Formats: sequence, C-alpha cells, structure tokens
Amino acid sequence: MEKKFDRKLILEEGTEYYGYGFGGSGDRVCEIVFNTSMTGYQEVVSDLSYTYQAVVMTYPLIGNYGMADDDYESNHPSIGALIVHEYNNSPSNFRSTATLSEVMEKYEIPGISGIDTRKLTRSIRDRGSRKVLITDITTSLEEGLEILKKTEIPRDAVSRVSCKKPWYSRTANERYHVVAVDCGIKLNIVRELKKRGCRVTVVPWNTPATAILAMRPDGVFLSNGPGDPTDVPEVIETVRGLRGKVPVFGICLGHQIISLAYGCKTYKMTFGHRGGNHPVKNLKTGKIEITSQNHSFAVDQETVPGTGLSVTHINLLDHTVEGVESQEDRVFSVQYHPEGAPGPEDSKYLFDQFVKMIEEENHCC
Repeated sequence: MEKKFDRKLILEEGTEYYGYGFGGSGDRVCEIVFNTSMTGYQEVVSDLSYTYQAVVMTYPLIGNYGMADDDYESNHPSIGALIVHEYNNSPSNFRSTATLSEVMEKYEIPGISGIDTRKLTRSIRDRGSRKVLITDITTSLEEGLEILKKTEIPRDAVSRVSCKKPWYSRTANERYHVVAVDCGIKLNIVRELKKRGCRVTVVPWNTPATAILAMRPDGVFLSNGPGDPTDVPEVIETVRGLRGKVPVFGICLGHQIISLAYGCKTYKMTFGHRGGNHPVKNLKTGKIEITSQNHSFAVDQETVPGTGLSVTHINLLDHTVEGVESQEDRVFSVQYHPEGAPGPEDSKYLFDQFVKMIEEENHCC
C-alpha cells in the first residue's frame, strides 16, 4: 500500500510541495535556502548560521550514516527545518549514536522528505530565497498563505544563538590566548585554533572591546553566525574598538562585520552561497581554493576602496568578495569556511596565517 503524504511546504507565492514528515512535527515559517554539499548533513543541521532557515539538501539521500557524537558544530542545533528528497532512517555507520530524525525530534526541528528537491532548488535560484511554511497536509493553501503573510522572520538570530556567558577551551600545548566573539560559532573553529596552540575564550556577541582587551588576548576571532550583519551594530562597534590594537581574524558573518566596521556596505544575495564546492581565487598567490560556504549576504566590492581594506579573495562563480585585509591594522577575514568539516580543507592555511600574525606581534612588541 502506497504511503500517503502527511506534510507539505507552502511557499509565499502559492506553490505547494507534498511529502512525508520526520524529526519534529510542529509547523514552522522559515526562509528557504539550498545546500549543495554531498556529505555533512550533521554539520549542516548543527550549524547555528542556519537559524530561521529551511535548508533544501540537493544531494538526494540524507540520513544514511546517522549522527556521531563528535561531529556536531553546536550543542543546541537551531536550524529552522530540513527538506530532503529521500530520508534514510536505518543508518549504517559504526560511529553513529542516533538517527537524524531522533536528533531533529529532540530539538523540535521539522523535516520533510519525498520532495522534488531539483525542482525546488531551481525555484530558489530563479525566484530567490523567500518565506516557506512547513505544515500538516490538512492545512489549506489559503490558511498557509495567511500564516506566511502575518509571520515575519525574526532578526534576533545572533542574540538567540550566542553564548550567554564566557566559556573556555584549553589545550595541552598552549602558546597563545585567543578571544572568540560568539555570533553563532562553529565548534570546529575552536578545534582548529586549539590544534595550533591557542587557548580559546569564547565570549557573548555583545561583549565590548574594552572587556575583550582587558582579557589580554594575543588575538581576537570574529565568528560566523546567522542573519544580516547590520542587525548587530554592537559587534561592528566592538571591531572598531579592536582594530590596530590586536590581530583580528573573521570568518563568514565575522568577515561582513569587519567590512562594515571599516565603512564597506553589504547586500543580500538572491539565494546566497551554501555548499562545499565554491572556487575562490586568492589574489595574493593566484591559487584557486575549493571552499565551503554558508551565507546570504556579501560585501559590496565597489565600497571597499578608500576604507583601509583591500580585497584578497574573489569568488570565481559570481565575482563576489571572499576576503579582505588591513595589513596596517593586522586584520583579515574571509567569507568562506576554512574550518569546513567534513571539508574541503584547501583553506586551513588561514588559521596558520592568523597564528603567524600573532607570533609576529608578540616578537615585535
């Protein structure tokens, strides 16, 4: 007997997609986006940058290797919803300790399978990211459109996912102290810093520059995170208070915040960059890096000149800004994720670059 659809998607222009529910069972209004990664759905689900977003996975089979305790990017996943073509609830992996559905149910994250994800992804590419309702099959189109019309996507994503008080991650081979501003930090960033001898103090998103400098850091890290960078003027002001006083490295949202702090502008992209296959050119070396990405906003390249920043990396697909630096202030950032897990690993040298900058600062002062 053919299984009956029990869940559906309603997009704000009136399009409906029918499927089967897994994970959490509640209704949810999100911004719909897509991710082109072939592996790493656990890292996607636990990446706090997906707060308030429903992610369409373009890879057709999801759930087949379960969830492993060591692979989470956050301790409390906050993704809005997960949309897949085929969901496998019988994973085969000796490291697996839970199914994807069990974890999503625990954190009340709704999922839907059986969707034509190729058609849905093309729709996002053509029409852009927009609101979607994940709901029960019994919800009428009229009811769904009314819910979408009345529901706004919240703009408090960073304050929602950031830590509420500082926390500490030590390493056996400690050489330097890095303060990381948590806008939704991925745990693999902390792991990469620790591998290079950095003790990491993670502080809430709204920690002022004076409090950070009082911790006597050797370097400051600006993390990734969800939403529009202009929604967090407090962090922008923090960067202004840090520039020129201590080496600073930013990733993703941290890159956008650094750029805004120097006077650049940002804009929302049609559907953003999400996945592990974006070619980026390092303008300083000429090398091409295959990168992992996850963002909706980009730095306006025309606003960079005259700010004290220079562009260091460019996306070869759409020529958006992928990296900036101020050599004078010892500040640099990239839009993509050099810590990307499960990969690619082309850009991990950026952590070495940060540590080298710290070393040079310590030797010269």
